[in-house]
Amino acid sequence: MKKHLLLLLIVPFFFGCSDNGFNNKNPYIPNYSFSVNLNLAFYQNLTYPGNAIYYSGAGVGSRGIYVFNTGSGYNAFDAACPNQSLDSCTNLTLKGINLVCPCDKSEYSLYTGLSQSGLQYPLKQYRVEVNGTVLRVYN
Repeated sequence: MKKHLLLLLIVPFFFGCSDNGFNNKNPYIPNYSFSVNLNLAFYQNLTYPGNAIYYSGAGVGSRGIYVFNTGSGYNAFDAACPNQSLDSCTNLTLKGINLVCPCDKSEYSLYTGLSQSGLQYPLKQYRVEVNGTVLRVYN
């Protein structure tokens, strides 16, 4: 009886586990991964809170990726407009601490990835792991 009671007390903890609200499901944008070395001159602005860089290249996001220093960590978002198909729209552009989709003029926060106009999909977010001066960006 005591074993069953103990089991009933432990099981809710397993269901209460969280992935920190991480959601990157978007039917328009596939997953990618890459690394950024903060020691390189191109990425020096990223060492200061409130700064973002655009990183592109083969296998780096569908249209490149924006990496943003939040002050307490890093956020990384795909540069493709999340509510447009990949072939119908161009890259998001940086406007202060927001990204703007040139097709529908919607703005997305680099802190949250959410649209200011409440569109269906937020920015496609990537996980960021800090290892010394190297950022590993992946899904």
